[in-house]
Amino acid sequence: MSAVTPLPQERRLVTAIPGPKSQELQARKLGAVAAGVGTTLPVYVTRANGGVLEDVDGNSLIDFGSGIAVTNVGNSAEAVVAKASEQLAAFTHTCFMVTPYEGYVAVAEQLNELTPGDHEKRTALFNSGAEAVENAVKIARAYTKRTAVVVFDHGYHGRTNLTMGLTAKNMPYKQGFGPFAPEIYRVPVAYPYRWLTGAENCAAEAAAQAIDIINKQIGAENVAAIIIEPIQGEGGFIEPAKGFLPAIVEYAKANGIVFVADEIQTGFCRTGQWFACEDEGIVPDLITTAKGIAGGLPLAAVTGRAEIMDAAHAGGLGGTYGGNPVACAAALGAIETMKEQDLVGKAQRIGEVMLGRLRAMQEKFEVIGDVRGRGAMIAVELVKPGSKEPNPEFTAAVAKACHAEGLVVLTAGTYGNVLRFLPPLVIPEHLLTEGLDIIEGAFALQGVTAA
Repeated sequence: MSAVTPLPQERRLVTAIPGPKSQELQARKLGAVAAGVGTTLPVYVTRANGGVLEDVDGNSLIDFGSGIAVTNVGNSAEAVVAKASEQLAAFTHTCFMVTPYEGYVAVAEQLNELTPGDHEKRTALFNSGAEAVENAVKIARAYTKRTAVVVFDHGYHGRTNLTMGLTAKNMPYKQGFGPFAPEIYRVPVAYPYRWLTGAENCAAEAAAQAIDIINKQIGAENVAAIIIEPIQGEGGFIEPAKGFLPAIVEYAKANGIVFVADEIQTGFCRTGQWFACEDEGIVPDLITTAKGIAGGLPLAAVTGRAEIMDAAHAGGLGGTYGGNPVACAAALGAIETMKEQDLVGKAQRIGEVMLGRLRAMQEKFEVIGDVRGRGAMIAVELVKPGSKEPNPEFTAAVAKACHAEGLVVLTAGTYGNVLRFLPPLVIPEHLLTEGLDIIEGAFALQGVTAA
């Protein structure tokens, strides 16, 4: 197998964005692909590597999206390509439930070792984040013999029927797709920027409110699982106020409730730790992972306490493609890359650079209400000057200006007013700085007044 040919790590625009060839492909897409499958930036990619994406028109764009926190190790990382290619040539599928193979077992062993806690663990592999969350619910229900599931405001957990019900935001994820699975209950989350009595009161008050709602409206004895993202992704990179998560974990433990950390977007070095829940020393009962696990190939997992994971009967967990051998090989290559290249440290450095620059921009542009995040999972929340009123129109305009300059950025947030930044952890620092320059220029271009 030939080695991966690295792309020049530079932004290069040779046409308008999107270029003519991308526009032609977009026209074909509209005629062939279901309208419900949207596209953030219709540039059609031919190659990607490091911190850049190259499109069909020859443009090279800086990547601050990583395919939504998937290519943490960079696109076509050498170890990912080598291991996946070797497996692809050996065999592509047998179904682990029919005739198993070592790759699945090896990935499970790695996850059991890497995830928080030194207790005995088990892992099951699946295809997507939503599928992992669904199976975490199944496992928790099998273990506790209870049915209720508690989730949080602003949370996102997927697009299947059950996970749509778990997800907080209606549009575009839930609108018109109900009815949803029953026995799902939503409680407040500690959102420091928007907590009415101030960020300093947020953790204690939010935890008290959440626990009170569970006790009064559901009954702790009926709750199988509490599921939360340690940093909420689609909700707008909301980092719960310090102390909130430990209080919820303590409540779950005291009441025999399975605590599930949804680390699908936050996992695999993204936040400057292997897993975001490590920040407050949280050891979840179950942890769901996907996205960054396999360098871009579809793979997901539920990892957790052996006695909980083993509660489901034989045959109760699985799926035809779950733990596909090529995806497992890619995951082993991705994990190897994370360790050898110290991507935890690289994510921390990205956070230092981005937070410093964005906080300086916050001083300059009063439309930036909040700057938050950890590691390479950073966001700014945009508001109407002089208030905390969400400003989704300005957010969309800044994103559009960045796209025009060859920088891939994503939006998020319950109110559509958050710019989120998820660069590959291997991005060269000069591209990181150039991307931040483009962001600052995009703010200035909109003619916002200085703070």
